Amino acid sequence: MSDATEANEPAEPTGSDEGGGAGGRRVRVVLVDDHRMFRTGVQAEIGRTDVTGVEVVGEAADVDQAVTVITATRPEVVLLDVHLPGGGGVEVLRRCSPLMADAESPVRFLALSVSDAAEDVIGVIRGGARGYVTKTITGTDLVDSIFRVQEGDAVFSPRLAGFVLDAFASTDAPPVDEDLDRLTQREREVLRLIARGYAYKEIAKQLFISVKTVESHVSAVLRKLQLSNRHELTRWATARRLV
Repeated sequence: MSDATEANEPAEPTGSDEGGGAGGRRVRVVLVDDHRMFRTGVQAEIGRTDVTGVEVVGEAADVDQAVTVITATRPEVVLLDVHLPGGGGVEVLRRCSPLMADAESPVRFLALSVSDAAEDVIGVIRGGARGYVTKTITGTDLVDSIFRVQEGDAVFSPRLAGFVLDAFASTDAPPVDEDLDRLTQREREVLRLIARGYAYKEIAKQLFISVKTVESHVSAVLRKLQLSNRHELTRWATARRLV
């Protein structure tokens, strides 16, 4: 399977609901995740269109591929991982904002991530995603979440729902951190690992990138935050409880 697939024509509804089928419901979906095996697993779990009603019309493994495939296929729902090469899910949302704003056929996003970190959840919701579920979700619940997002509902994993409501509704919610918002998703990941004391080689191994790329990200973080070295960076991250 290639990392980015071309659009397929929507399947014709079968009209059959035998064996717990989709009952005529159809939704076109793009999978965005940088782990090929995970995409394959999700495709196998939810992509049996005659049973689930979900038609997977494209896949992507990084930000550039995601924007290309989403623009080409115009799915109704995108399953979006938060951590992606090229800037993360937030960057995909930013570049696809015109598609989300389309009044007649909006593309809606549902974050599907292993992370339940506060900054990840708030970041993608603020970016325009309609929901956020973790990868512990069952296939049945994921299909249900996809259809709910297609219909315009907001969907969250149970443990995250109260947190999201509190973060946006409470008068005590923290203000937007403009310094943190200057960083890409990948830069935030590197920042957090640096602050935890990881060496460059360890960060490279954990994020599946080269040591040179880690060094470039650290340089960018230091420049954007106007810091001089990793010790100042660690203090900065600790003060914001990012460690």
